[in-house]
Amino acid sequence: MKQRIALFWPGDGRDVPNELALPNVTEATRQMEAALRKLGRQPYLVEGFLTKPHHAIEKLGPIQDPMIGICVHWFYGPHTTEGVVGKDNPLLLASNFSGQWPGLVGLLNTGACLESVGRRFSRVWTDAQDWTTDDIFMARLEEWCSSGQIVYGEEDIAYDVPVSSPAGELADQVARGLQDRRALILMLGDTSMGMINGYFGPRLLNRHGFSEHKVDQAWIIHRGRDIDDARLDAALAFVKERGVTFHWREEKAADFTEDATREQLRDYLAVLDMVEEYRADCLGWQYQLGLLPLRPPSDFAEGLFNSACRPESNGDTVACATEADQGNAVPMEMMKRVLKARGLHQAVMFHDVRWGAEHEGRFLWVLLNSGSCGAYAFNHDPDTLAGVHSYRQPALYFPVPGGTFAGESLPGAITWSRCYIKDDVLWMDIGRGEVVKLPPEVRDAWWEGTTRQWPFMAADLGVGRDTLMAHYLSNHVAVAYGDIFEEMVALAQELGFKVRILKARN
Repeated sequence: MKQRIALFWPGDGRDVPNELALPNVTEATRQMEAALRKLGRQPYLVEGFLTKPHHAIEKLGPIQDPMIGICVHWFYGPHTTEGVVGKDNPLLLASNFSGQWPGLVGLLNTGACLESVGRRFSRVWTDAQDWTTDDIFMARLEEWCSSGQIVYGEEDIAYDVPVSSPAGELADQVARGLQDRRALILMLGDTSMGMINGYFGPRLLNRHGFSEHKVDQAWIIHRGRDIDDARLDAALAFVKERGVTFHWREEKAADFTEDATREQLRDYLAVLDMVEEYRADCLGWQYQLGLLPLRPPSDFAEGLFNSACRPESNGDTVACATEADQGNAVPMEMMKRVLKARGLHQAVMFHDVRWGAEHEGRFLWVLLNSGSCGAYAFNHDPDTLAGVHSYRQPALYFPVPGGTFAGESLPGAITWSRCYIKDDVLWMDIGRGEVVKLPPEVRDAWWEGTTRQWPFMAADLGVGRDTLMAHYLSNHVAVAYGDIFEEMVALAQELGFKVRILKARN
């Protein structure tokens, strides 16, 4: 491989996150340069953050040298993908392993974007302060410098597992329901923040019992104007009575008031009306990014949809995938149907794979996403919103005030899943796990080290750190309480998905 190696900074689409991350990115670049020079290579830096797709096209497109993306904060997939697709020079995504600076989240999302368009890449990560002292990291980097790729073993991957007869029969029952009436995803806009990997479209969805219908997010504003005060009053009274704790007017949240929550409920009711009008089964919500200067955050509304206890409820959840991510909407709807068929509560949670660490001899992942965790995770009671806390979304990123839908997830057995594009077909990762209750001091350290305003889940996913980092194709995951692993494997296979099981090394 060539001696000269280009380093580049994939960025957020907003200036503020990049500005805040600049010292961290600069230090990581210095670390990577030192590591490469130690291996006899000549790194050089592409100037500035790539904050728009055309930046990637114009700055990365002409480069023929091997390239390394410095992935040490959140950034958008197209800000790498659009500049490297159609090229075959070696590409490496190099990440830290930090909850405060979620480079691993950006790496997983961008890696999945690259995979979905068939662009070969490698990935590497380290949590060392001095990257050159991490022998495993340096060995992997040397492998990439020498061969143009890093090959991770598949001994922790299975492509089929035994399924019991009862599980197979239940899966057949659920599959017949989807064959009789395919599931309709109501898409509020398109995927957010350029998540190329999260949009499948009719060409792929229709093969597996799903359809989509898109409406513009502007409809939320238009339809919201027709929501009368009586409905808003009733919705606000409902969430108060059912146990939500609102952190209005707290420190750094003086503008977060009852009126802000009313406006979030206005959006919830407007979308609920659209769900009923189109007889949609589940939702993909683009998230507040597109309406950032116009409407409050969508978090509170999304959390309500993923809860059976909600204003004007029919007693069911409406599986809602934030960022309009069909890679979560599809397994969330499938898991919901399996849970109901098993007689279990149907709530399915949407999370980011944000960070992880060892605790008492096992590796736990911090699952933490702004928008779409339902109340059941916090209370295991489908008839209440107790345990839900609504904090102001950080004003630095969200100018219009509005609250989150947060809480600490309770311990218990879980099943998780994720759908993604690989080789132009849809795959499904499925696994078993357990939510773990941490000692308060550990929980608070992990929560404060990520984003305290967001819902928190500490989970053993049955997957070690390196297995997930080497092979997982998303930063998102769908999580449900209860062991429905075999049923989900059977259902995915029945619906025509390719199935993959990531597991911990024995």
